[in-house]
Amino acid sequence: MNSELAEHPLHTPVERIFEAVQHLKLEIAFTVLCLVFILSSITVEHFHYGSTVIFVINILSYGVGGWFGVQKAYESLSEGKFNVDLLMIISAIGAATINQWHEGATLLFLFSLSNVLQEYALDRSRNAIKALLKLRPNVATVVRNGKEIPVDINDLKINDHVVIRPGENIPVDGTIVIGQSDVNQASITGESVPVEKNIGDGVFAGTMNGSGALEVMVTKLATDSTLSRIIQLVESAQHQRARTQRFLDTFESYYAIGVIVFTISLIFVPWIILGSEFVSTFYKAMVVLVVASPCALVISTPASILSAIANGARRGILYKGGAYMEKMSEVRVVAFDKTGTLTQGKMHVTNVYVSKQNSPQSYTENNLIALAASLESRSEHPIAKAVMDEALQHRLPLPSMTNFAALPGRGVHAISEGFLTWIGGYRMFEEHGEVIPNDILAQKEKYESEGKSVLIVHRELGRSGDTGIHEEEGGWLGCIAVADIVRPDAKQTIAELKRVGIIRTVMLTGDNAKVAQTIATQAGVDEFYADLLPEQKVSVLRMLEQKYGPVAMVGDGVNDAPALATASVGIAMGAAGTDVAMETADVVLMADKLSNIPYAVGLSRRARRVVWQNIIFSMSVIAVLVISALGLSLPLPLGVVGHEGSTLIVVANGLRLLRK
Repeated sequence: MNSELAEHPLHTPVERIFEAVQHLKLEIAFTVLCLVFILSSITVEHFHYGSTVIFVINILSYGVGGWFGVQKAYESLSEGKFNVDLLMIISAIGAATINQWHEGATLLFLFSLSNVLQEYALDRSRNAIKALLKLRPNVATVVRNGKEIPVDINDLKINDHVVIRPGENIPVDGTIVIGQSDVNQASITGESVPVEKNIGDGVFAGTMNGSGALEVMVTKLATDSTLSRIIQLVESAQHQRARTQRFLDTFESYYAIGVIVFTISLIFVPWIILGSEFVSTFYKAMVVLVVASPCALVISTPASILSAIANGARRGILYKGGAYMEKMSEVRVVAFDKTGTLTQGKMHVTNVYVSKQNSPQSYTENNLIALAASLESRSEHPIAKAVMDEALQHRLPLPSMTNFAALPGRGVHAISEGFLTWIGGYRMFEEHGEVIPNDILAQKEKYESEGKSVLIVHRELGRSGDTGIHEEEGGWLGCIAVADIVRPDAKQTIAELKRVGIIRTVMLTGDNAKVAQTIATQAGVDEFYADLLPEQKVSVLRMLEQKYGPVAMVGDGVNDAPALATASVGIAMGAAGTDVAMETADVVLMADKLSNIPYAVGLSRRARRVVWQNIIFSMSVIAVLVISALGLSLPLPLGVVGHEGSTLIVVANGLRLLRK
């Protein structure tokens, strides 16, 4: 990113859009004027008003019809290149030299009209930027000195408190400090359902607040917001060309030289060597020059790629350029990071076992969860948080605890209802010489074989008072299994990837083989690699690429940065607000949705098919028209219609990629 863009990330896209609109309006005006002058010339000729008037009108039609073409041809020549605009200008001038002014002017009119329609069509794919620019309000309501005052968003400071009323668009990236609401994040993440937001949750600029009033603390300046970075990504992506497009751009220059040389030979060889009439020979050469111009071929790739990029952006899939769109279409293997990608990235209670032989008869799973949550309430460990979340989800009242004591790496104990109660892993009880009952031990081993962590709950039978359970009721209450569970849509996503042509799915993880085996089986991936350090993931990716072909790596963009950078295509998932993901990956999925991965692969492959459809069609039309011009004396007006018509068909075919 250059320094100017870094300082004014919104300025460049807005300015470019404004200039593009003004340019398009002027080109439309000149195209209309060209048509008016052509019709005027025909009318004046019909009523025999004089050759001078006709000549002036013809010159005017050439002037407005070829204005932009001459500019583009001059720019290209100044860089030492030949392009289709030069071919069209030469053809029109050639037509004028043999007194075919109307045909030449018609050629310029249709060529100009074709360019206008192309610009209009491509402008539809740029609407993603315009739509994004409309999402963010320019003014925010800020609380300062106890008063609510309107402030330009560019004047907001970190830690400012912004008031957002129901139904308003959120102007900044920040954290909710007061209130709760449902927020529509479709513009940023592509999620179709509003997300419930509470105190402490993050919100993004450009999203829409629902029915609740919010007060949000600013965490990023307007120039650094997620929306601003998305706009930069979409804008830059539309200027990064695919490999096929870069080849066609180079090919265009050499092809144009070849057409010009061939046209010159068509003029002078029959005229000088074979003695043919100059006017008819020159006319045929001009027809060949027109129909051989590769307009449709040159526009075939950008029309398709930009439409596909816009389609992805609407769904929250951001390709960083046409090159990455093309690379994605070639991917044969998709490798996933485990934690936070195939799994939900946080621990959940998966199993609760109450020992019927060793706990009170009336003891239930809810009793065990409530007791365990109370014991774990002072811990920040992910396993403790999972137990707390389970109790909160079931709205369980927690028993009171006193005399808390933590045993680092082992567990916790405290006094509850007069009993010293323990929770922890097997090692803690083993170190204290406790013998765990067989039923609990069997469950523990079963859960651990599934890759889960197990907490055992025990309370000592000695009482500190007259209340409590009788000794014969026992103190081994049961155990709780906790694990990072597979996402609900993981298995379906893997199946969808196979449907769109991925031949191998792989999971890479730093976890142990037992956990990896469990997750891989549940997700349905073809193979997995466990106990990997970041640099080892890179080695595995290189091995997979050598064995199967191009590999896409899906990760969270933080600890997977080396793998994302090494893969043929790096895909950062759920990366809204993650700078590392934005910088490292080639494709950014703004929503935390696995289903967007097969969609992205399918969209890329569909774009590749459309590109090759356009290339084959445009080359076929050129071949047919050139043969017709040489062998069947194709008239110039028909050649112009065939040439420009094929260009419009190619653009229309590319625009189909805008549809979901």
